[in-house]
Amino acid sequence: MPVILQQPRRILFGDGTSRSAAEEFTRAGWTRLFVVTSPQVAAAQAALFDTWRAAGLTVEVCALVDREPEIALFEQVAAAARAMQPSVIVGVGGGSPLDVAKLVAALHDGRQTVRAVFGIGLLSGRALPLVCVATTAGTGADVSPNAILLDETERLKKGVVSPHLVPDVAVCDPELTHSMPPAVTAATGIDAMVHCLEAYANRHAHPIVDVYALEGVRRIGRSIEAAVRDGRDRAARADVMLGALYGGLCLGPVNTAAVHALSYPLGGEYRVPHGVANSLLLTHVFRFNLPAMPGRYADLACALGCPREATDIATAEAGLRRLEELARACGIPRCLRDVGVPEADLPRLAGEAMKVTRLLRNNPRELTAADAERIYREAYL
Repeated sequence: MPVILQQPRRILFGDGTSRSAAEEFTRAGWTRLFVVTSPQVAAAQAALFDTWRAAGLTVEVCALVDREPEIALFEQVAAAARAMQPSVIVGVGGGSPLDVAKLVAALHDGRQTVRAVFGIGLLSGRALPLVCVATTAGTGADVSPNAILLDETERLKKGVVSPHLVPDVAVCDPELTHSMPPAVTAATGIDAMVHCLEAYANRHAHPIVDVYALEGVRRIGRSIEAAVRDGRDRAARADVMLGALYGGLCLGPVNTAAVHALSYPLGGEYRVPHGVANSLLLTHVFRFNLPAMPGRYADLACALGCPREATDIATAEAGLRRLEELARACGIPRCLRDVGVPEADLPRLAGEAMKVTRLLRNNPRELTAADAERIYREAYL
């Protein structure tokens, strides 16, 4: 099948690349930086912002993204950006600040509203240059054409998918992840792995993207426990961040499937962290999908370090057990009940998940509302 790869013009990967990003700004003539970030990241990266200022750049830090963003929060940040009149928007943080930054850069001129561009290919352009600096190894937002906001009126996460959201420059500096707490390391790392897993076991899987997906699974699978256990383990941190980069590169051409579709209502209604929601649903969705692509799930099991068994099904089942082991080792909650989801809400959540058609169409096996409710019930206990 034809495939389109949508990637940043420049990707800086490696320890210290966030500091050298000042050269990228200067070279491009971007002297007025509007930085979209969270309060926690703003405090942790104050020295980085001072480094950029020392290079002669004007840096305004907007640290309003303190949660998974809804439309109202995006509009608040966009108004602050218009007041500054920057030459570039710089997202610094995890998926939430980066997604807001992408949409602020795209919609800065006010020609379109964010509600008008939810969906695929509806964005007419991007008004300002965009740089994304990842401080977590997980979301892939630093290299993807996607941005997600919570529509608070519908209590559902919605996506904007457009090549105009691909940053001009992506900075992946593993040093920035060293201070991440273990729980965030675990949740974001598992999220990155799910990007790779779902891109490989996917109706629209492609040989070009398969390379990224399998290598991402290998690297995260072998290093996520070490990164959670010791945040200063440089080799483990670099491995997980590179795996997250590969996962992000999978999102444009192939994207994710039912695990992500079913996780969206959990984040939208109960603010379950995205990576945690994915982990809670992962093995249950994959067990449902397994009959449709046993060979591909066996390949993923081998990428996780499992030996080949007599059959693809047996190999794939070993992979599912390995994923469960990783989640336990990383301290991620194991059932929906543990994260405050009421059992009575499961049928309604299934109906909400069925609205995420842009992802469900990628799933290896057709999923009905009854199937979704059954998966939620399996994940509940």
